[in-house]
Amino acid sequence: MKKSLLAVAAIGAFASAAQAQSSVTVYGILDVGYIGSNVRTSATADGVKKTTTSQFGQSAEQTSRMGFKGTEDLGNGTSAFFTAEFQLQPQDQTLSGNSTNKDANNANAQSGGLLNRQTFVGLKKNGIGQTAVGLQYTPIFNAGAATSAGQYNNMLGDLVYAGSTTAGNNGGGATTAGFTSRTANTLSVQSDKFAGFSAGAMYTLNNSNSTETVTPTSTVAGAGGSTNASGWGLNADYTFNKFYITGAYQALKQLTTATNVGTPGAFTSTTTTVGATGVWTGAQPSSGIAGSAINIQDNQSFAGATYDFGILKAYAQWVSRKASSTINSGYYVKRSAEQIGVRSFITPVVEAWASVGTGRYTAYGTQQPTANFNGWQIGSNYLLSKRTNLYAIYGQQNFSNAATSTSTVSANANNYAIGVRHTF
Repeated sequence: MKKSLLAVAAIGAFASAAQAQSSVTVYGILDVGYIGSNVRTSATADGVKKTTTSQFGQSAEQTSRMGFKGTEDLGNGTSAFFTAEFQLQPQDQTLSGNSTNKDANNANAQSGGLLNRQTFVGLKKNGIGQTAVGLQYTPIFNAGAATSAGQYNNMLGDLVYAGSTTAGNNGGGATTAGFTSRTANTLSVQSDKFAGFSAGAMYTLNNSNSTETVTPTSTVAGAGGSTNASGWGLNADYTFNKFYITGAYQALKQLTTATNVGTPGAFTSTTTTVGATGVWTGAQPSSGIAGSAINIQDNQSFAGATYDFGILKAYAQWVSRKASSTINSGYYVKRSAEQIGVRSFITPVVEAWASVGTGRYTAYGTQQPTANFNGWQIGSNYLLSKRTNLYAIYGQQNFSNAATSTSTVSANANNYAIGVRHTF
């Protein structure tokens, strides 16, 4: 009897120790407030168009989300970890937005279910690094987040992240215009810091070798053939005292052998001129659209740096993205942008930031027109507590005259918001 009791006690003690070595954290952000925007486009073929929005919106400063992350100590400096994070729509009656809501591309209506932001599991070895598999942020996304004065808010004016909650992609403000944020079916590795240096890589496989079979009478554009998508990326960074510098490169390819898929056409509208989202969508393995591959090689580069002066922190970023047709390399869309910014606490509870930048589009070959754009943004937080703050943000972007196949186009847009953000 005594031996049985001792055995039960030993098992209980072992179970308690095992539980103490693992942990799970629930975290999230809820961001709501008033959001407005004004967009003015002018095209010789269509005249002047003005659009104004005014709404009680969401996710202006940061995208609302809920996530779970955990670690388990496996012993000998090794641990397992996971993250599962989902986007929330706090202003909508359904958990993740109703059927009229758009995703970050201002396209692809949601129709229920949680939007998966990142979900992965991995292993870490202290003193060496870590590896993970699943839906993950790309190397450029992570490098940009570490060097962003606006900390990846969703307002106009940030030309590198290029996000906007209401103005869509007018003036170059589509979230995916600058770079691909995340990819699914991805293997990543990241080293620990060695003498201030760290490096990492990713490899992704999505929609691999899927095949469509159609009847000879099918009228579906792009139907038939097989689709294959893959990609890889590299990143490195260096920290020396108050100076930080980072760089990343990623290349994504999506191919289809469908016989009726041709080369991309010329720009025909203000939206595609400004954002070129149709090309970007086909270039992203993460889009999950097997039938819309348009034979794209999508190369993306990024460099950024920060320096902490004590009273303020300075930021600098550069990004370049070129999507080329694999059928005819003379057809491509290229977008590049650079910006600088500062961020500082004016008082212990008042934080402010500002950024300004310029960029350029080059469209479909050297003989096609180019277009320049510029933007700036200012914002401020008032900290009510460690977890809750009020914010005010204003951003503006302007797009210069550019000739399309049908007209000459210019656009300018501004975006403003006041709201409250709570983290948990």
